[in-house]
Amino acid sequence: MEKNIDVAIVMGSDSDLPIMSDSAKFLEDMGISYEMKILSVHRCPDEAIEYAKSLKERNVKVIIAGAGGAAHLPGIFAAVNTCPVIGVPIHSKSLNGLDSLYSIVQMPSGIPVATVAINGAKNAAILAVQIIGTANADVQNKIASYKASLKDGVMKKDARLQEVGYENY
Repeated sequence: MEKNIDVAIVMGSDSDLPIMSDSAKFLEDMGISYEMKILSVHRCPDEAIEYAKSLKERNVKVIIAGAGGAAHLPGIFAAVNTCPVIGVPIHSKSLNGLDSLYSIVQMPSGIPVATVAINGAKNAAILAVQIIGTANADVQNKIASYKASLKDGVMKKDARLQEVGYENY
């Protein structure tokens, strides 16, 4: 049996990896365990569904599923699991990712998939960490620290703007 992990990151194609790696990087920064898989519900449906079902017995807390085009992957994972699934619509050449967004966000009643922006894999990881943090004070403190750093960054930029003016910024 495979080891327990907090987050499963799945994607439908290796072409999604440059986007989905943002999820992995953020989870690493937060010290959250994860694994990453490439599985297509269209090209290898049995393997994808078998893996999706295995996540429940492994106590996975959140699934991040990135998919482009028809984007059925997040929905299949949501259909066979009770933990939260966060869908990442991947930008597509033909419809600029709107096809992916609509496919993921329009799930039927009873099978919800939280959906982030097109190519929003980092936000998916942030949301996953926030979900895990509801039951873990250490994780909650890490995400609070991260959000405080966002504020600090904006305040530094504003201070510079005030100091040098917009013409010299």
